[in-house]
Amino acid sequence: MNSARPAGAGPVLLYLVTEDWYFLSHRIPMAKAALAAGYRVHVATHVTGDGGRRIEALGFTVHPLAWRRGSLNPRDLVSILRQVRALYRRLSPDLVHHVALQPSVIGSLAAIGLPIARINAFAGLGSSVTSRSAKARLVRPVLKGLLRWILRGRHAAALVQNGDDQAVMLASGVDPARVFLIPGSGVDVDVLTPLPEPEVGPDGKVTVAFVGRLLEDKGVRTLIVAHDLLAARGAPVRLKIAGQADPANPASIPDDEVASWAERPNVELLGHVSDIASVWRQANIAVLPSRREGLPKSLLEAAACGRAMIASDVPGCREVARQDVNALLVPPDDAPALAEAIATLAGDPVLRRRFAEAGRRMAVAEFSSERIGQQTVALYDTLLRRPNAPELAGASE
Repeated sequence: MNSARPAGAGPVLLYLVTEDWYFLSHRIPMAKAALAAGYRVHVATHVTGDGGRRIEALGFTVHPLAWRRGSLNPRDLVSILRQVRALYRRLSPDLVHHVALQPSVIGSLAAIGLPIARINAFAGLGSSVTSRSAKARLVRPVLKGLLRWILRGRHAAALVQNGDDQAVMLASGVDPARVFLIPGSGVDVDVLTPLPEPEVGPDGKVTVAFVGRLLEDKGVRTLIVAHDLLAARGAPVRLKIAGQADPANPASIPDDEVASWAERPNVELLGHVSDIASVWRQANIAVLPSRREGLPKSLLEAAACGRAMIASDVPGCREVARQDVNALLVPPDDAPALAEAIATLAGDPVLRRRFAEAGRRMAVAEFSSERIGQQTVALYDTLLRRPNAPELAGASE
């Protein structure tokens, strides 16, 4: 802890994240828990619109960064590295929480030579190591070396969201004592509560909903093909898609292609939806045919609202969507299998009800924001060796 601080002042915790909207969407529960535990919480991020004001309204201090997410231009990388290094030297945080791979790399470089404890949070690493594609084979050795470098030194730890990513870390040669697993960012089960299914109208159509960024990796194209297959056989299914493209992500689906989906019968594009409960109020089934996830917030929210789920049998998704417990799982990029799973759940209200009840119980017992916040603060306390901090063990081989 910084000895220059006033007596009794709590440790300074800094979140380094590329975009303010991502912090607001995925890190609020743990940041609130840290604030309640006596941490002084700061957020360094690219600020757009009223994002900075909304973060500060929660009691956190915002440090705007000129971060161009997704840019590999050396000038941009050097610029953000200098900004982060200057902030670390000025603020002297006790602990920084790097959110995702790019902030982990930039933040680790910026922290060289500084006595700052670092948590490097990763999500969705599984496909990088398990994929058989030529690109993955080329990237894999670089990624493994990068992970080992980021997590070297006594100040660094890794935070992963599922067992598959934990296994990736260990297979990369990372010290098991430095790898910690906390499942996701949590879901507010007091705000998102079980909703009655919408009634099936005279047309007999059951509504399936997707929530997420419109990326190729999220499997939205596979979902559209599956919907076409169902439409061709006259299945009574309606599809709602909530989310937007992400131009900074190379996997983002072009706007004209997204717009063309709305021309299909029984497909509705909702765009960005702030009140996520309003989506699940309109839907009977939640679907996420993603190729990889850390721990999908959209499925956690659907489970909290009491919705049966269909998801890909991939890392992250299967942590939340559990075969024959609260969901049906299908292979990634398999439109016929996805269409069959949708038809099965659409035609079986009793199964949907059973899945919905099991999903809600799981969300409350395992993934509530209160539970995840407590686990995260326990990790912070342990890394800083605060009084009464719990003894936490890293991953075992």
